[in-house]
Formats: sequence, C-alpha cells, structure tokens
Amino acid sequence: MVRNERARTVKAARRPEVRLPELAAWPGGELEPDGDYDGLEFADLDLVGQEGVGARFMDCALRRCALDEAGLTKARFLDSVLEGVRGVGTDLSGASLRDVELVEARLGGIQLHGAVLERVVVRGGKIDYLNLRGARLKDVVFEGCVLIEPDFGGAVLERVEFRECTLRGADFSGARMTDVDLREATELGIARGVDALSGAVISPSQLFDLAPVLAAQLGLRVVP
Repeated sequence: MVRNERARTVKAARRPEVRLPELAAWPGGELEPDGDYDGLEFADLDLVGQEGVGARFMDCALRRCALDEAGLTKARFLDSVLEGVRGVGTDLSGASLRDVELVEARLGGIQLHGAVLERVVVRGGKIDYLNLRGARLKDVVFEGCVLIEPDFGGAVLERVEFRECTLRGADFSGARMTDVDLREATELGIARGVDALSGAVISPSQLFDLAPVLAAQLGLRVVP
C-alpha cells in the first residue's frame, strides 16, 4: 500500500546499476587533461591539485583518493564508483556523471555547478558547501548522507530523492523540480528558495517544521 501511494504521488528515481569489470590498477603518474581512463582502479592515491580537465572515466573505481583542489572541469564519469574519496575545493564544474555511485565521501566546497547528474546515488558520508547551481539532476538519490549548506540555485531536479539524509541550510532559489521526494529526509533545513518547492513532496511533519520559513516568504506575521 505504501508503494502504491508513493507511485500516485511521486515517481521514484531510477537507480544506477554499476557492475564493474575486473579492474586494472592505475600505473601511477599524473592525471592528464582529456585523458581516457577505462577499466582502472585508483586506490589510496594522492591526486591533490592534479588536472584532469575533460577527462573520461569509464568502468572505473576511485577508492580512498585525496582530491583536494583537483581540476576535473567537464570530466565524465560513466558506470563508475567513487568510494571514500575526500578533499576540499574539488572542481567538477560542467562535469557529467552517469550511472555513478558516490559512497562515504568526505568533501568540502566541491564545485558541480553546471554539471549533469543522471542515475547517481550519493550514499553515506558528508559534503559541506556542495555547489550544484545551474546543474541538471535526473534520477538522483541522496541516501544516508549529510549535506551542509548545499546550493541547488537555478538547478533542474527531476526524480530526485532524499532518503534518511540531513539537509541543512539548503538553497533552492530558482530551482525547478519535478517528482522531488523530500519526505524521508531526517532533517530538512531550507535557508532560501522555499518558494521553489513546487514539484516536490514533503511530509506533514516537515510542513510544520517549514512553517516559519513559509510565513517569512509570504510576509506573514504570526502573533499569539
């Protein structure tokens, strides 16, 4: 019955089905702009400050790598897993992520503005100041993760789910939403853009929690 009710109210996101082949270990060296990486495992590597602008990663796994200030503008990640990656200031602006699992990441100030995310799961971990301004998200699931002050300003979200995750100080200003499910977020904190929630679904308790923000948006004064 719960599943049928969900189907009537919001379309569920299509999750990625990543099945990695047997991977070869990355032989080392520097990432290269427009590099082509296929069927490789990058494990426990220091990729701090490396430049992989426009690089293509297909059927790859990045595990426990340091990505501080890495330049991955317009990179493409296809059918890949990023597990336990960490870093501050990673630049993935304009990147494309399709059929990707991002697991237990610890990231801060990651730039994904203008990026395209399709069939992506962000599971566990903590991301501070995630910049998704102007990005396009389709079939994306945030699951069991902590998002501190994420910026979805001007983004397009279609079939996006927030499941058992913390959403604190979010900015949805100018976002456009279709079938966005916020009901299972354990914490729903919206700093700006509450007027952009048309196309999203929330729970009755979340509506109560958002009442002060909604009242402020409408210019209402609540006087006892």
